[in-house]
Amino acid sequence: MPQNEITRPIPLIGDTGQPQVFGWSRQANFLYEHSMVNIPMYKISQSDRYIVHSPTHMIVYEIRDDGWHGHMGISIISLRDKKRHTQFFKTMFPFGVFNLPNSSTSGSIYWRKNKTHLDFICMEDGARIIKADIPKWGRNRSMRCALVLSQPVTSAGHTGVSESSLPGEPQSLVTSQPWMNDNRAFRYSRCSPWFIAEGVVQFGSTEIVFTRGNAWAILDWNRSTRPKADIRYWVAACGQSYGRQLGFCVGYSWADSSNGTENGFFLDGKLHKLDQVTFHIPMSDWLSPWRFTSNDNRLEMIFYPHQERIDRRRLFFNSITRRQVFGFFSGKVQLDDGSVIDFHNLTGFAERNKMRF
Repeated sequence: MPQNEITRPIPLIGDTGQPQVFGWSRQANFLYEHSMVNIPMYKISQSDRYIVHSPTHMIVYEIRDDGWHGHMGISIISLRDKKRHTQFFKTMFPFGVFNLPNSSTSGSIYWRKNKTHLDFICMEDGARIIKADIPKWGRNRSMRCALVLSQPVTSAGHTGVSESSLPGEPQSLVTSQPWMNDNRAFRYSRCSPWFIAEGVVQFGSTEIVFTRGNAWAILDWNRSTRPKADIRYWVAACGQSYGRQLGFCVGYSWADSSNGTENGFFLDGKLHKLDQVTFHIPMSDWLSPWRFTSNDNRLEMIFYPHQERIDRRRLFFNSITRRQVFGFFSGKVQLDDGSVIDFHNLTGFAERNKMRF
């Protein structure tokens, strides 16, 4: 179906406090201002999430504000022995106290609680720094980390950070989607599945080392005003195959994707936009292989899960359930120029978020 590509910066929120433009972009061309949204604070959701992985581990860092409740959470998933460790630090009625930035290209976050902290630092060159210090993690262990996430160098030899689309600049998949039955609800999101990760995570007596060329990271950034209910499926992965840097994100929800889907494949930092992608999920056993196909026959992919985890949060009549499965993706995709790329064993995950407010 035709999709609305936004190629220049444009304000997302109009003078009435409602979203005024929907579609997709290769850069953060939707200019968002939290203070202009004309809706109660408890209906606003904001989150910054980084998924970092190596051949041995995947670590998920998230700071999330859902109005009524929020959290800072870190999950460490072993990709070899299938062990998982998760810690959440919950905040009741945050209502913007985390000071999440309006832009996905600038602004840093410093989460503090007693002696525990998590920092998401955005550098001028587009790199990101993740620093954490949690003295009490689980059974009297500690968790500390210092990670640097750098942008890929594209074929033009540049890494860019401007809001406009420039040759050689790594691209993202940025979408703005409304809900058909709620004209005040929308989701503004950015996915960048191409960061190169370096650093060290100390977890108890375990030291996890992320080295350049062998570790990768995904940025999942969201700002939205919630509908009364939503179910969202989302899948992302990144890594290297045959010497090329690959990544993708595909997803769908109850939001209206007619102006722009959340589906795209990335090769060396360049986005190849996909239309509709169908998830063929074995509902009776989520650890069986999944299959993905696109309506334009450009994508054929198999997901091989090996473990899963479930998070549940409830407060009064509000509930959020997130089910995640971790594993490896193999398949083939047709790029914008008609050429076909095969990929094998890209590390990633799939999730379903079920929300009711």
